[in-house]
Amino acid sequence: MARQIAGHLQKINSTRTLDAGPGVVRRTVLPGGLRVVTESVPGVRSATLGLWVGVGSRDEQPKVAGAAHYLEHLLFKGTERRDATRIAEEIDAVGGEMNAFTSKEHTCFYAQVLDEDLELAVDLVTDVVFAATCEDRDVDTERRVVLEEIAMRDDDPEDLLHETFVETILPRHPLGRSVLGTEQSITDLTPAALRSFYRRRYQPHRMVLAVAGNVEHKDVVRLVRSALGDRLSASDSPTPPRSGKARFGRSPGLALHTDETEQAHLMLGVRALDRHDERRSTLSVLNAALGGGMSSRLFQEVRERRGLAYQVYSSVASYADAGHLDVYVGCQPDRLGEVAGVVGEVLAEVAENGLTDAEVARAKGQLRGGLVLGLEDTASRMVRLGKNELNYGRYESVSDTVARIDAVTAEDVADLARALLRRPRGRAAVAVVGPYAHTDELPDELHEVMA
Repeated sequence: MARQIAGHLQKINSTRTLDAGPGVVRRTVLPGGLRVVTESVPGVRSATLGLWVGVGSRDEQPKVAGAAHYLEHLLFKGTERRDATRIAEEIDAVGGEMNAFTSKEHTCFYAQVLDEDLELAVDLVTDVVFAATCEDRDVDTERRVVLEEIAMRDDDPEDLLHETFVETILPRHPLGRSVLGTEQSITDLTPAALRSFYRRRYQPHRMVLAVAGNVEHKDVVRLVRSALGDRLSASDSPTPPRSGKARFGRSPGLALHTDETEQAHLMLGVRALDRHDERRSTLSVLNAALGGGMSSRLFQEVRERRGLAYQVYSSVASYADAGHLDVYVGCQPDRLGEVAGVVGEVLAEVAENGLTDAEVARAKGQLRGGLVLGLEDTASRMVRLGKNELNYGRYESVSDTVARIDAVTAEDVADLARALLRRPRGRAAVAVVGPYAHTDELPDELHEVMA
């Protein structure tokens, strides 16, 4: 990793052309460390632009939990040149879309427009991100909106379950905290604290501007230089990708959120691989075969053969220094024990005997198809550009990704399943949302899955 970062920093002042398959990807680093990465996609009439900031909820201190997401709202309220109404009117006038999203490790402000309106998109997005005024009155207005968003999350059992599970499997660590913050932290956040977070964190060297569509790289670079002017005059180098190994204050456990729901919502899983792990493609294959589709082990056992649930799936979360592999099931409360037992049996069987060659082949085909079909629009391509640059400091072509998937063998999957799923004590977590007053009311099978 150190050699990769060193090589990355040696090339920051050049424009490079990279292999992107059907499109052409180019990368330029501007003064101040802002990276501009574009993919020219022939045959489309749209362009999607995303300004990625390498700042997310994991970068917050507990007293400002939720600040990154709060800012995502706040920056749209007005800039030095535009108020919120004008921002909305300008993007609507060209039939475009403009929005933002926040995750645990980054925030992205994006706009999708016709290719002929790219100049407006660059101007709007850079204006919002670099020149927001963050007025006190706007902080108070958006506080109410964010609190409503937290309330909406709490009204959705599956969303609430996910938050509860992540906090349980990554305890006492910023990655385990909600991106939204808490009612208390949002209520306590002051305008001064938000402006300080904004000024310190939103710097060009932490940013990537990614554009995909009917665009020319040199035109995008010219538009960005024109829009940002002397804001690009600093001599900073791009911030290297995050790396390291996360440390947690205690082992995962079992968490219950009591809620009078019609279903019991169960999520269980184990700590897994970070995104820099060379086995990440193997984990993707394992996840797809376990619960990634209708032919997966979990779907077939839980839904098709036994009719215990309508929805069952597995998923993977991979961060710079941690990760987890999870299983979700929603079922009738009186079936929770049986469901947990079946899930435990499936995981134990895969840990013991791996997957069949046919299962591995289907999972690889599913991943290949999903990857290629997912890049049919410019928005998906923009997201791939931004994440590759922020997370790895390089662009990985679709052909390279497919090659890594194709190289995975059934033996690779068996080895990883054994490492992650056999005797997972100390790495496993279980979370439940449902009509149970206390953990003593939960079936024994839940504890057995963690053993």
